[in-house]
Amino acid sequence: MARTLLIVGGGKMGSALLRGLLASGWISADAVAVAEASADRRLELALEFPGVEIIDAPVPDLLEDSPDRLAGAVLAVKPDVAEGVCRVLGAVGVTRVLSIVAGVPSVRLETALGGQPTVVRAMPNTPAMVGAGVTALSGGSHATSADLAWAEEVMAAVGTVVRLPERLLDPVTGLSGSGPAYFLLVAEALVEAGVHMGLTRDVSHTLVVETMLGTAKLLVETGEEPAVLRARVTSPAGTTAAGVRVLEARAVRSAFMEAVAAATERSRSLHR
Repeated sequence: MARTLLIVGGGKMGSALLRGLLASGWISADAVAVAEASADRRLELALEFPGVEIIDAPVPDLLEDSPDRLAGAVLAVKPDVAEGVCRVLGAVGVTRVLSIVAGVPSVRLETALGGQPTVVRAMPNTPAMVGAGVTALSGGSHATSADLAWAEEVMAAVGTVVRLPERLLDPVTGLSGSGPAYFLLVAEALVEAGVHMGLTRDVSHTLVVETMLGTAKLLVETGEEPAVLRARVTSPAGTTAAGVRVLEARAVRSAFMEAVAAATERSRSLHR
């Protein structure tokens, strides 16, 4: 079967995407290739993904027989090597790239590829590793609606996808890209609080994780705004009201807003 997809970079996100694509049936093992520079990592990928071609670098014969042999390439490498990799991709004839590289604008990738290539940028987050991520997509200068639809199908293998203008990918990075760390910090603090109040660590961990999971499900299935659901659980003069009052007094709401702003600004600074 002709190769239809090349994933460049077999790290955590690249392999998570491959795992999701194979599990969903969107692509078969003999229709995808992974280019990975690390020999050790290539061995790991070969063991996990039997039937998938694992190569050390993008090579011209990926495009032999027909210019349509490769539907596109996913760029899943470190930001500091992204443009160099794109120059290699351009040299072997790749004209459509879906980049999940943080902080590198589409115009720089287009320039590195040469000609008038299609670039679609995507900002997934780490829950994509378990098929529960959320990804924002934006098209570059030459991306068409068909290119965006293709990229959306690829990223949908690891979670929810939204389309946004590229100028909003930095706020996406600050919110959903960094968001898992914020939630994990909250979880860490709540587990410690439960232990401090006399619960065992295992019980406290279970209570916190299941409460977070259940609250997320409540948000999804009811479709209600967070403020509405919070008000429903906060009875006047009750226990929740006492706890929320302390959080508000400590400006926790403001701290989260400032954290997102700081992460957004950091993302912007990476491509200045």
